[in-house]
Amino acid sequence: MARGRPKKIIQVPIDQDLLERIDETSGVLAESRAAFIREACRLRLRSLEGSKLDRIYVEGYKRFPENTAWAKVSAELLSRRLPKEKW
Repeated sequence: MARGRPKKIIQVPIDQDLLERIDETSGVLAESRAAFIREACRLRLRSLEGSKLDRIYVEGYKRFPENTAWAKVSAELLSRRLPKEKW
């Protein structure tokens, strides 16, 4: 969320045991329950976006599979070049 913008207050039902774990952990981290939950939501959204990109990547390869001839040529060219590299 952008800094300086007012935050919207929401109510979310949550199981007692989960709430206790959140409170314990946020206390150890010295942050508020709200800050802890906001960061958890950000991480979840980032994870979902990463999963979405992974699916797009896999679907692309399914639509246009890698050409094995191209892979062989690439491996051959690399095998010629890499021994000359100074590691």
